Amino acid sequence: MKITGYYPVLLVDDVAAAAAFYQAHFGFRPLFTSDWYIHLQQADHPGVNLAFVSRIHETVPEESRKPVEGMLINLEVDDPDAIHDRLRAEGVPVLRTLRDEDFGQRHFIVADPNGVMIDVIKPIPPSAEYAAQYAPEALPA
Repeated sequence: MKITGYYPVLLVDDVAAAAAFYQAHFGFRPLFTSDWYIHLQQADHPGVNLAFVSRIHETVPEESRKPVEGMLINLEVDDPDAIHDRLRAEGVPVLRTLRDEDFGQRHFIVADPNGVMIDVIKPIPPSAEYAAQYAPEALPA
């Protein structure tokens, strides 16, 4: 099987608010916009895409029309400190404060208007205990 693309499509109550949030705070731009579906692409990285669909749209099976819940999106970045400071200045509530984790991340967590959590991450060297759990090619330097 050859997969030619991959991106999450999140079932949300407010498609426009979700799209506006990612455009305003994370540099996404719209590729397709309707009242029930919006597809975004990160302006500087065309391979990073995200879409939102109204959970009550007819294309969503009726038994699955639940809003996204318990979702955590990871965005790997070069400078989480600067993004943390900018988002706080823009009034975005921070759910998990900026911190270094022994498992190899410097990160913080915010949420979008539909409650989807966004973990803004920079890989960092893990502790020796966690380093042993990484595949050699995936070990953060």
